[in-house]
Amino acid sequence: MSLAREPLPTDTAIQLFKSLFLARRCEEYIVKHYPENQMRTPMHMSMGQEFVPVGVCAALEGKADVFASYRSHAAFLAQTHDTDRFFSELYGRTSGTGEGKGGSMHLAAPDQGHMLSTGVIATQIPVAVGAAFANRQLGNGRTAVAFFGDGAADAGVFWESVNAAALFGLPVLFVCEDNGYAVDTPREAHQAFASLCDAVRPFGCDTYADESGDVESVYGLARAAAEKAHRDRRPALLNIKCCRYLEHVGIGTDWSWGYRDRTAVEREWISRDALKVQRARLVAGQIGEEAIAAMEREIDLAIQASVRKAAAAAIPTPDRLHAGVFHEKA
Repeated sequence: MSLAREPLPTDTAIQLFKSLFLARRCEEYIVKHYPENQMRTPMHMSMGQEFVPVGVCAALEGKADVFASYRSHAAFLAQTHDTDRFFSELYGRTSGTGEGKGGSMHLAAPDQGHMLSTGVIATQIPVAVGAAFANRQLGNGRTAVAFFGDGAADAGVFWESVNAAALFGLPVLFVCEDNGYAVDTPREAHQAFASLCDAVRPFGCDTYADESGDVESVYGLARAAAEKAHRDRRPALLNIKCCRYLEHVGIGTDWSWGYRDRTAVEREWISRDALKVQRARLVAGQIGEEAIAAMEREIDLAIQASVRKAAAAAIPTPDRLHAGVFHEKA
């Protein structure tokens, strides 16, 4: 189902804009500087899809346990806003989330609610179900969230996770960032069902669909879904249509591959880019250009400071190669 939406409070609208701008600006920095070969990690860029994790994470107000895929940048930044550890990890420094050993696909900051990101498709989903079970037993009111692409719905573990979550009455959000492709294969070529929501609903899972491309719409949907999941003790699937602007992996475009049409993407998605729409919304709400520009400058300066810190941090030494792989006594 989809939900009608009333205008959000100004503070919330500003928060969403700043979070969107942060994710976009960080990736624009990556695109510009990746060719310098100092960030030696594969990059699965979130550009164009940022509004999905930004809306969901903001709606949960810090009480989320986030489990993300290899396309991890926006989810990590939306949950933590931590550019220091983000860039340190991309630059392979000990001050990063994984001491510089995890890279882009394995960002994790459990102390800030971003539990993990994984490079193996769909493997974050069952772990989120386990966290939802733990949260219910602890009675801490936290919401486990699994972000994944529509290609991950091909994995058996996705269906097992939905079944287990419904069977045990767990308040977990399955958030599908539905960009229409598994790498470069369109949905109709690898999925027999026409609607993921329709396929999941018989399990006893609430379903929500959104095609707006609007961060405020996603925010409202996620709030409603989380509240109902906790109240009724049942999981929820949020199937949110989106579009990645860049290639599946890397910092370039893929228009020359021929599997999607650039003109159609520009007309249907880039023309209503979520960041651009949210900025215009602030202007229409009487937030002046000067105030908005000040927010943007503050974020730019924070990114620059984080990159400087990363450049000054230590590089991992060989003796730390196996550290953090298994449990270690303090």
